[in-house]
Amino acid sequence: MEVDGNKFLNTGLLLVATILVAKLISAFIVPKSRKRLPPVVNGWPLIGGLPRFLKGPIFMLREEYPKLGSVFTVKLFHKNITFFIGPEVSAHFFKASESDLSQQEVYQFNVPTFGPGVVFDVDYSIRQEQFRFFTEALRVNKLKGYVNQMVVETEDYFSKWGSSGEVDLKYELEHLIILTASRCLLGREVRDKLFDDVSALFHDLDNGMLPISVLFPYLPIPAHKRRDKARQRLAEIFANIIASRKSANKSEDDMLQCFIDSKYKDGRPTTEAEVTGLLIAALFAGQHTSSITSTWTGAYLLCNKQYLSAVQEEQKNLMEKHGERVDHDILAEMDVLYRCIKEALRLHPPLIMLLRSSHSDFNVTTREGKEYDIPKGHIVATSPAFANRLPHIFKDPDRYDPDRFAVGREEDKVAGAFSYISFGGGRHGCLGEPFAYLQIKAIWTHLLRNFELELVSPFPEIDWNAMVVGVKGKVMVRYKRKELCVKQ
Repeated sequence: MEVDGNKFLNTGLLLVATILVAKLISAFIVPKSRKRLPPVVNGWPLIGGLPRFLKGPIFMLREEYPKLGSVFTVKLFHKNITFFIGPEVSAHFFKASESDLSQQEVYQFNVPTFGPGVVFDVDYSIRQEQFRFFTEALRVNKLKGYVNQMVVETEDYFSKWGSSGEVDLKYELEHLIILTASRCLLGREVRDKLFDDVSALFHDLDNGMLPISVLFPYLPIPAHKRRDKARQRLAEIFANIIASRKSANKSEDDMLQCFIDSKYKDGRPTTEAEVTGLLIAALFAGQHTSSITSTWTGAYLLCNKQYLSAVQEEQKNLMEKHGERVDHDILAEMDVLYRCIKEALRLHPPLIMLLRSSHSDFNVTTREGKEYDIPKGHIVATSPAFANRLPHIFKDPDRYDPDRFAVGREEDKVAGAFSYISFGGGRHGCLGEPFAYLQIKAIWTHLLRNFELELVSPFPEIDWNAMVVGVKGKVMVRYKRKELCVKQ
């Protein structure tokens, strides 16, 4: 028996040795492919570049881009993430069809939050129809009504400030943004009667989206359990609101009503579950980005007197032209304020990475003329936070300079499409971009017209640890109400 056991062991060892030798021959003697694969970031066995990636993808990009160029691969366990940095290599990322580069697989972690049957839980054809619902809810005629609501909410919020004082601007803008978003998107019923309840539920939803949620969205941890409970309660609340509107044959001027009235191409109306999921997706897409960008805009303006004076002068000229009125068309005239917001967003895009899953082989050519073949199965990524600061596109890229977007200079257009990607671009550009600019403009128009402001805390740092990268800590501002208060 012992001899048989030794023979079995020897046979097993021989088999293992044969497999190892075969793999070595395959790896080093017989080339796997003639493909010109991108260079790979140095990493550890098995886990690859995971430690550096988790430390922060932007820090990794800063180290690797100068060495490896605009296309390179990071191995994370069995996954390959290939980065495209810069407009010269990003066209395929933004313009490829869903059948070639897909969002669905890489954003599955959103499904527990948004809910079943919407956005990343449906096939591409249904998702396109749902995106059409968003587009129709954000048409100019709808936006004009939303602006009126934004102005009222803003005026009411800041009327509660005293004649002078100190506030955390970040805190104030976060709360105002959720109020305006609730009124414009979620509806009058939520804003007037259920705001506190719904706001708390959204807080639980928000806190249920953690870095670990990207890898394990259904892990039974307390944050995920609170997320799921909040999602269920929100579904009940909106089901009641929808039923009430339908039974009373009542219509409102908000995104909720647009989704209730939406129909698919085959004539099928949206369900209560779909309406709830689409609303949650809309709020998640806009709330953080608008509050973060509003805060950065304020911090930069209050530290750059040149541009603060410029936006104040613009407001003065518009008031001479239109009086105290503020509406959609007047906000659209605010080119200086627009450029100041756009520059803050260039420096601090809240979404620092955009991802796709490659379903087919394709190739790219860098600005230096190097050609790379990208295999099917790679996750393809780009980074607005890094690409927006490339020195061959933006002069002195780390400096706040809104004039870089002025007529005659327009640095984002000189280098071609996809040079500025804070809102994405191409097939999957952000549908809420016009809404976001109007919301931020409405808020800062009121602040500029009614208050003298001074930043009294240090210029804020970036909170790299957040899922949506924003402002770290408090942004303390001293305010004084102007004597001749301009009422909107």
